[in-house]
Amino acid sequence: MLNIFFKNVKQAYYSTSSAVSPEKFYSNSDTQKLQIISENKGRSGVYHWVNLENGKSYIGSSVNLGRRLQHYYSMGFLLLQVKKNKSMIYRALLKYGYSKFNLKILEYCEPDKCLEREQYYIDLIKPEYNILKIAGSSLGYVYSIEVRKNMSEAKIGEKNPMYGKTHSDDTRKKISAGHKGRIVSVETRAKLSIKISVFDIKKNTTTFYDSMSEAARALKIKQYLISKYFNRNQQKPYKGRYIFKKIVK
Repeated sequence: MLNIFFKNVKQAYYSTSSAVSPEKFYSNSDTQKLQIISENKGRSGVYHWVNLENGKSYIGSSVNLGRRLQHYYSMGFLLLQVKKNKSMIYRALLKYGYSKFNLKILEYCEPDKCLEREQYYIDLIKPEYNILKIAGSSLGYVYSIEVRKNMSEAKIGEKNPMYGKTHSDDTRKKISAGHKGRIVSVETRAKLSIKISVFDIKKNTTTFYDSMSEAARALKIKQYLISKYFNRNQQKPYKGRYIFKKIVK
């Protein structure tokens, strides 16, 4: 059995991808989990998962490899994403386990070069687990989870073109005008107009509001936080202070 295992390792390593000299190589992605995440924290580049059982592989890129790779180690995340999409690499990791995969960081690069370098390696290695063969393009299909994460991470903080900027008065008026006349469903209006009471533990007072949005404005919090409180049937006071209750008519 041991000989078969090492034979599989060699076959996977000395396949087409062996022509590429990775910047980092982790022979066992299970036992080297912490090392993988810590060494790639805040770094951008292209990564390569290789299945030691069948030699199949997956290539992806990220502007924050540490964060991206950490997602791969979340069992809950993998199970959820498998239900939502047809990701072959997520399914393979769940089926074979991390110990049956090695991980390579093919290249570290600047964030704006990630997709370009990912495409280079996809063309070179032709990874079987990649559903889409064009990095950053769906070619008429819905974007994969991997691509959407790349696009999202590329616009976080200072990378966002609107970072540190505000819309002009003229632009805000145009945005506002675009929302006028929008029809809101009866169901949505009903949710927005739910009357609630808010008990303030600190002041020992109860205040009644005609809607969640009104309560949110008064408490200077986001409305979705109140909605989440109800959706989760939360019992503990919000921020250790407020208890929200719906007023049943």
